[in-house]
Amino acid sequence: MSEKKWVYLFNEVEEAEKYTGSWDGVRGLLGGKGANLAEMTRIGVPVPPFFTVTTEACNAFLAAGSKFPAGMWEQMLDGLKAVETAAEKKFGDPTNPLLVSCRSGAKMSMPGMMDTVLNIGLNDETAKGMVKLTENERFVYDSYRRLISMFGSVVLGIKDEAFEKVLDAKKKERGTKADTDLTTEDLKDLVEKFKVVVKAEKGFDFPQDPIDQMRLATEAVFSSWNGKRAVDYRRAADIPDDLGTAVNIVTMVFGNTGWESGTGVAFTRDPSTGEKMLYGEYLLNAQGEDVVAGIRNTEKIVKMGETLPEAYEQFLDITKKLELHYKNMQDMEFTIENRRLWMLQTRDGKRTAKAAVKIAVDMVNEGLISKEEAIKRVSPANVDTLLHPQFMGNTKDEAKKSGKMFATGVNASPGAAVGQIYFDADTAERMAKEEKQKVIMVRPFTKPDDVHGMLAAEGILTSEGGATSHAAVVARQFGVPCIVGASMMHIDLDKRELESEGVIVKEGDWISLDGGTGEAFLGKLDLGAPSLEEQTDLMTLLNWADEICAKPGTRTAPEGWPTTGLQVWANADYPKDAQRARAYGAKGIGLCRTEHMFFEQTRLPTVQRMILAETSEERVKALDELLPFQRSDFEGLFEAMDGYPVIIRLIDPPLHEFLPSEEVLLEEVITMRVKGETKGLKEKEDMLESVKTMHESNPMMGLRGVRLSIVMPEIVEMQVRAIFEAAANMTKKGIVVKPEVMIPLTGHINELLHIQPRLIEIAKTVMAEKKVEFTYKFGTMIEIPRAAVTAGEIASVAEFFSFGTNDLTQMTFGYSRDDAERNFLVTYVEKGILPKNPFQTIDVDGVGRLMKVAVKDGRETRPSLEVGICGEHGGDPASIEFCHTIGNNYVSCSPFRVPVARLAAAQAALKYAPKK
Repeated sequence: MSEKKWVYLFNEVEEAEKYTGSWDGVRGLLGGKGANLAEMTRIGVPVPPFFTVTTEACNAFLAAGSKFPAGMWEQMLDGLKAVETAAEKKFGDPTNPLLVSCRSGAKMSMPGMMDTVLNIGLNDETAKGMVKLTENERFVYDSYRRLISMFGSVVLGIKDEAFEKVLDAKKKERGTKADTDLTTEDLKDLVEKFKVVVKAEKGFDFPQDPIDQMRLATEAVFSSWNGKRAVDYRRAADIPDDLGTAVNIVTMVFGNTGWESGTGVAFTRDPSTGEKMLYGEYLLNAQGEDVVAGIRNTEKIVKMGETLPEAYEQFLDITKKLELHYKNMQDMEFTIENRRLWMLQTRDGKRTAKAAVKIAVDMVNEGLISKEEAIKRVSPANVDTLLHPQFMGNTKDEAKKSGKMFATGVNASPGAAVGQIYFDADTAERMAKEEKQKVIMVRPFTKPDDVHGMLAAEGILTSEGGATSHAAVVARQFGVPCIVGASMMHIDLDKRELESEGVIVKEGDWISLDGGTGEAFLGKLDLGAPSLEEQTDLMTLLNWADEICAKPGTRTAPEGWPTTGLQVWANADYPKDAQRARAYGAKGIGLCRTEHMFFEQTRLPTVQRMILAETSEERVKALDELLPFQRSDFEGLFEAMDGYPVIIRLIDPPLHEFLPSEEVLLEEVITMRVKGETKGLKEKEDMLESVKTMHESNPMMGLRGVRLSIVMPEIVEMQVRAIFEAAANMTKKGIVVKPEVMIPLTGHINELLHIQPRLIEIAKTVMAEKKVEFTYKFGTMIEIPRAAVTAGEIASVAEFFSFGTNDLTQMTFGYSRDDAERNFLVTYVEKGILPKNPFQTIDVDGVGRLMKVAVKDGRETRPSLEVGICGEHGGDPASIEFCHTIGNNYVSCSPFRVPVARLAAAQAALKYAPKK
């Protein structure tokens, strides 16, 4: 059995590809840096000789408790000999010394997160040899002092400040601010003083054996994979922990040999804007960390054409070659040693959301990549970032530095908002509408009857709740920036103020929120609001996404199932939201929540009178007053979505949500009695008695949805009449209407058998009265596990299914959503008990399995069954991908998430497209 290969030389990229089977595998084995160094070598780009220790070796090292796997060290020594031969130098030889760098390099780029050590191989003897060889004593001791400080910090764990203190003292002694102004003698003195720092901090001398230096540096780079900053970065970037990092031992080339040498970093395109122009900076007489650390003021890369014209022209040629080869914007590091150019790294460059979209579209237009590749290159997070208001420039960084950040919470709804704070919905709405103020509504938590204030607000901030709490759900629905669960805040509603970390913010004070990061700031931060229509590159990209999803054959499916990709519909309760959804590319309305229309202030008294009615006649009378309002709402929706389907959910929440709380009413009644007030007292007492009567121990599982429709059918009968009268009226005006009526919370087929025929009869009656015909559907919301597992029966009555994944997740897990997010879900995710918050991303193994069963069984009964999803998961890219795999026709999400969903749907279609 041959020995495991842990080390690959600079000319062994083909061998690595043969072992792994693909270029992606090579990147996984050698890390991005090592793979690209090897590939640059292969295509003739000047790269210093090197070898790479694989990521497999790193994982073996970490698994063995920080011990090199068998054979690895011996292979490294053999690799070192090959590098010595190629470089025509010898490691540790005082007469012709080879120096190397030890660099990290994971498969996924993690800039600055892991460790690097330069100038390995320098010691007292090789330093003297290099002086004779280069006749540049200053350069040699500049490199030596850098090695000691970097090795001391990275490998030995000495704090940077210990070395910086000595360096600063030397510069102060010489009256200079720049390292380059230090003399040779100064640098030699620093070398000796840095050695003293190592001895004082660690109790032993700086290692003089170059082999020991390389071994210890390799161990340090491997160990840095599990360093805090690397782990935190992986969490944020969703990079797996088991990839490991490679170690690259690279021949040192020196940009600090004098003023005909230098180092720099450059991008083939502007990473901020995406413009096709060389973008970067460089320094003469410097090593790489000088550019990154900002120790000296850099020069723009184009100026290198004046200082080192030959090297610059060669660099331009290489940048074009690399971008053409990799077909992506490249981020490159280079060093010029005595006018000779060396490339030290190339990788796909990090870029802003704006740049990501522009570069993808431009490269399609330039013929470099296909539309499909462009779709893969842009992340849904990029699109999300582009469509929400943002703080401009470095406004936030400055605010943090000046201590203006006063609270943090769950980043519930992205975007930035600036406004004056108010603590109740009525005041927030009044100040916004009457006083024309920019308003931030602050509450401990929100309830449905706060909706008018939430809609009037620029942003929402709560001290309680999680990512799918009421505040979060509604905020995302309407694109309102929102932070929830900022638990460090104490809100005093009586004093109309909040206290957070010793800071007092009073009603009317200005604050600024970043819903994308969950940060709240005192005062007004500069704000900018991008629009989709103005972003032509994004519009182009999303149109390509729609083309991909619309292609037949995107999915292999049984007869009757969709073969195209997912359509993206929107959740919209009002005509203005439907108009926005259509402008953002929605192909239908997947959820209109009729109860939101009942909460409007002009309608709520009538709704309450309907609820409190003692007879059916009284209830119908109140409902007759509401019917014109509902009809008008639906007319606006049909007009906005001309030609597209509109799913309208019949009333879902329990009726007590439309009434004042029992606690508030009791307090009011007691106060009136104590004060001897009689006017209006009986009405309050009657209301209190009704609320007590309606009390339920668990209202989420009580009298709501289809159950309410069966017990109190007059409400849904009015709603269906309003829907079909509106559809008929719009049809007469030439609007193409496609109404779909959704009956919520079905758990048993008999519920539909009881109520649906009655509602269909009303629909037919209205069409006969209006003398118009149009197609329509009646279907149900699958949000109860029993409905999912009996979907075959239910589909014999329902013409469509819409998964209400918020409630389906609650009932499947047995979690109360808000309580779970507030009390234990964060802990569950952090400890790995759950891989993700199931209210943000569909739980594929549990909830997802129920959905899969429901689709399969439902379509066995009704092959043409239309299936969608309208819960919060409808805007989550991972959930969208899952919905594609189980055969959904569409996903529905808030209007502001439609562009994100369009891209995610196309990416799912590409990922799972049948192989040709």
